[in-house]
Amino acid sequence: MSETSKQTDTSAHSGSEQPQEAVSGRTTIDPAEVAHFSRIASEWWNPQGKFRPLHKFNPTRLEYLKEQICKHFNRDPLAAKPLEGLRILDIGCGGGLLCEPMARLGATVIGADASTTNIEVAKIHATEMGIEIDYRATTAEALADAGEQFDIVLNMEVVEHVSDVDLFMSATAKMVKPQGLMFVATINRTLKAWGLAIIGAEYVLRWLPKGTHQYEKLVRPEELEKPLQAAGLTVLEKTGVSYNPLNDTWNRSRDLDVNYMVLAQRR
Repeated sequence: MSETSKQTDTSAHSGSEQPQEAVSGRTTIDPAEVAHFSRIASEWWNPQGKFRPLHKFNPTRLEYLKEQICKHFNRDPLAAKPLEGLRILDIGCGGGLLCEPMARLGATVIGADASTTNIEVAKIHATEMGIEIDYRATTAEALADAGEQFDIVLNMEVVEHVSDVDLFMSATAKMVKPQGLMFVATINRTLKAWGLAIIGAEYVLRWLPKGTHQYEKLVRPEELEKPLQAAGLTVLEKTGVSYNPLNDTWNRSRDLDVNYMVLAQRR
C-alpha cells in the first residue's frame, strides 16, 4: 500500500471542515481532533508513515473481527466471502483501513468520518483498488437520527477522540440491529497506558504524532459498559491487545491495561 499523487493533494486541506450533515444541540465532534487527523490524512495508506502503528495493528483486529462475526452469524470463515449479506458501519473510518478488508470479505460497508478530508482519501483509494464502499462525511448522531441500522457497528480507535463519550456510545448503539454486534477498540485510562501509548509511542518511539492521544480522553472499560447497557447491548467479552517488541507484532492478551477491545450484542 502506497501513497498516490491524488491522495497527497488532500493534505492541503486546513482540517477545519465539518461533516455534510449539520449537527444541532449536543455533538460528539471535537474540532481539534478532526483538524489533527485531517492534516495528516494523506498518510493513511502509507504503511511506514504516521499511521504505521495501525497498519501493524490491523491484522490482529481483522482476525478478531472475522472470527467473532463468523461465529456469531454462523458463517464459514474459510469461504471466499464469509460476510456476504451483512451490513457493516465503520464509524470514524479514517482512510478506510478496516472498510476495505471488510468489503473484500463480502460485507456491504458504510464508512463514516467527521473529516471530509479523510473521506476523500478513502474514496480515492477504494476507487483505485476497485472496491465498492459507501463513504460518508457525517457523524454518529446524524446517522442514528436518520434511522440507519446495521448488523455490525465497528467502533474502532475512535471513542478516545470524541467530545462526548456517552452520546457517541448511545448513538452508535442505536444503530445495531436486534442480535447485531458492536466492536469497540480503544486505550485504557491507566498509568501504564500513559507511559506506553502516549509517552512511549508518541514522544520516545515517535510512532504517532505528538498529541494524537490525550490522557484525560482515554476510556476505561467500565465507562463503555454503562452506556452500552443503557442502550440495550450486552457485553459478551473484553480482550486486551499487547505489543511484542521482539517480533514487532500485536497479539491478543488478557491484559486490558493499555489497548483493549470490547464485543457487545443487542439483546
